[in-house]
Formats: sequence, C-alpha cells, structure tokens
Amino acid sequence: MQTNLSEQAKRLPRADEAERILRNCVHCGFCTATCPTYQLLGDELDGPRGRIYLIKLLLEGQPPTASTQTHLDRCLSCRNCETTCPSGVEYHNLLDIGRAVVDAQVPRPLGERLLRHGLRLFAPRPALFKALTRTARAFRPLLPKPMQAKLPRHEAVLKPRPKVQHARRVLMLEGCVQPALSPNTNAAAARVLDRLGISVIAAREAGCCGAVDYHLDAQARGLARARRNIDAWWPAVEAGAEAIVQTASGCGAFVRDYGHLLAADPAYATKAARISELTRDLVQVLREEPLEQLGIQADQRLAFHCPCTLQHAQKLAGAVESVLQRLGFSLASVPDGHLCCGSAGTYSLTQPLLSRQLRDNRLNALESGNPEVIVTANIGCQHHLDSAGRTPVRHWIELVDEALPNLSRATGANDAADAR
Repeated sequence: MQTNLSEQAKRLPRADEAERILRNCVHCGFCTATCPTYQLLGDELDGPRGRIYLIKLLLEGQPPTASTQTHLDRCLSCRNCETTCPSGVEYHNLLDIGRAVVDAQVPRPLGERLLRHGLRLFAPRPALFKALTRTARAFRPLLPKPMQAKLPRHEAVLKPRPKVQHARRVLMLEGCVQPALSPNTNAAAARVLDRLGISVIAAREAGCCGAVDYHLDAQARGLARARRNIDAWWPAVEAGAEAIVQTASGCGAFVRDYGHLLAADPAYATKAARISELTRDLVQVLREEPLEQLGIQADQRLAFHCPCTLQHAQKLAGAVESVLQRLGFSLASVPDGHLCCGSAGTYSLTQPLLSRQLRDNRLNALESGNPEVIVTANIGCQHHLDSAGRTPVRHWIELVDEALPNLSRATGANDAADAR
C-alpha cells in the first residue's frame, strides 16, 4: 500500500514500523472474511482492511474523529486477520500505534474514561481485585443480573501446591484476575509439573503482565509493568530457570511481545528479548514431557475453546487438543474453531453487546458436540464463556490435575522424571 506519512507522524517513536506495516498491506481483503466484528456488523470500517485504511489516513495527516476511535475500539485484537493475511501484515502492532495517536487527540466521554480508569485501577492488582470479588460475592443476590454473571459460579476448593524439590525449575506468572476468578489453575499446573519432575518457583515481585494498561489508553504504564516483571524474574533467569510458564494465553502473548515492545529501551532491550525467548505457554512445556507416565485416567467428553491469543498470537492451534488426546480425554468436534469468543481482555466490559453476541455464537458451536465440560487456556475466555450459565467452562489443566492418580501410584513417574 502506498503511504505518505505526515511530518507529525514521522516524529512518532514507531513511525518507521507503522510505515513498514502499511506498505506490506496489499488491501486484498482476505482478512475481512475471518474478522468477527465484520461478520457481525458488515461494515468495512469494522474489519481489518477498513481499520488499516483509517490508520493510514490518520498517519497521513487527517484528523481523527470519535468515529475513528469507535471503529478502532470495536476491534477485538484477536489477530485472526494475521493468521489469514498472505502478506504477513503485523496488524496488532499497527493497531496499537493507531490507537495511541487517536486516544491522544480524541477525548473520551466521561463514562468511558471512568470505566477504563476503574479497570486499570482494579484488574492489575490481584489483592484489590480479590477483595472486590469477595465483597461482590457476599452481596450477589442484591447485584444487577449483568454484574452477577461476572462473578464465578462456584466457590473453588483450594488445594496445596507442591514444595520446590526438583532440579528442573520454571517461573510462573500468577496473573492479576486469575487468582480471584480461578484460583486453582496455577496450583493445578504446579502439581502436574511436579509429577513430571519440574518445580515452580515463585517471583513474588512480579505482577500483572501489563496488557490491561497497555490496551486501555495507558501504554507507558503497561510497559512499566513489563519492566518490573523483568526485574522480578531476572535473578531466577540468571540462576537457570528453564522457562517462564503462562497458564493464561493472553498474558503469554503479551509477555512474548516484551522483546519487541522494549526493543528501543537501552536498559531493557536485551533482557526483554531473553524473557520473550523463555516465555512458554503451559502446553509448550507439557507436550515435550513423557505424559504417559502420569497415569491419567480420563473419562470425560470435552470441547476445547482455543483462545485467539493461543492460536493466532502464539501460533499454537491444536497443541492443547493434542495433549488432551494423548492423555486419553475424548474431544468433541467444534466448528469454526478459529473464531473469537468475545472476551478479548476487557472487551466484554467496554463492548458488552458485541461481546455477548460473539460469546453466544461461540457457545453454540462448542456445545454442538454435547460435551460434559468446555475447557480453554485463558482466564478471560473461561470466565466470559462461563458467565452465560450454560455448560461449565474450566481451564484444561484443572481436569488433567483431577485425573492424576494418588501420590503413591505416581512415585514411579516422579522417580523417572528426576532421573532424566
């Protein structure tokens, strides 16, 4: 695509990157066919090609409007278009650049500003978010039904984590909302890894990955959180930690981008690149291990929802399904598995109508094979799909953990793993 950036745009920190991405786009429209918002709304400006054109006009000097902001806001950042694109257009990076320019010039209505500020205030702080969730659950019957649906349906029974006892060690990002909404997920991952001879070590100073701030008009704050996490993880990285494991694919996709996002930071560029290299979704770690030694006894029929951040951002489509099948789980067929559920981080709160439409469409596809449970690999998708109150939705590692034999029967697997 021919471009002619304005003098003002040329002074942007990521101007060269924006121009390169724009020039890679051949305007073929293949992306439009797989865009969830275009499928719902049928508006060219609510598809990737239209949004790219809006950003092009913006960077060429056309003033942004509230309409421009609306069309960019409606994007889920699902990156389905990137999987489809024959030219390798890095759409999500261009969208980040365009959104930052628009948000700096177009004031949001008060209600939107308050919502986004509240999300940035509560979501990235695990203790605060957990306290808020507990309070809301105590007053659940008094809350409006839309707010009730945002709360977990069932109280989790917490199980202990194994002690650090193996020579092989990994870090794990605890996440910000997951400890409150699905507190057993990381513990289940730690127990399964322990059976394979891998210990999870804590990095208490690490916090939110930064995605919430970064995608809600506060990119500088999001990058500051990234730097804090790098500092928290670095001692363990230097001590030989094999990986930084993510159980939430949304967090994993953002952490994998640290190297790119901090490439121009002389103090953090090298470390950020190393962190990105070490970042692994949980399935990437498990699929390399002798899973058959776990002795899993699985008899449930599952439907797997593959999060956009797993299949389109991390390019791990089919990975979880393969692991579950190796472990003996029965998987129902799911049509249109490439489509988004509408969670998309905070999208379910900032774009509730579109989000609910996408959720219900996704659930119809997931339930078409009559599964007992729907499983996924991202807390946002899990909570959003489960909020419909239909088939239970859980993280896949919890079902693996529950199917583990008791410890006395698993001793042989631990011994074999330690011997490697």
